[in-house]
Amino acid sequence: MSIVLSGIRPTGNLHLGNYFGALHNFKKMQHENECYFFIADYHSLTTHPTPADLHGNVRQVLVEYLAAGIDPEASTLYIQ
Repeated sequence: MSIVLSGIRPTGNLHLGNYFGALHNFKKMQHENECYFFIADYHSLTTHPTPADLHGNVRQVLVEYLAAGIDPEASTLYIQ
């Protein structure tokens, strides 16, 4: 079993590129590996100087992780 660490910057709503480029793979890997998926909020501070915008985007990405099929029982999800 391998360890997987990956994340997405919460710069706005996720799109098909995020799904096919990352989330689809996260979903496949989570039951075969020890997975840690994060929301890279610190990396977004340069593009989202308003804390309220960043906070809303972090929450939205978390919801979208879950909607895409990331299982919090099988993977560790956290905010960076």
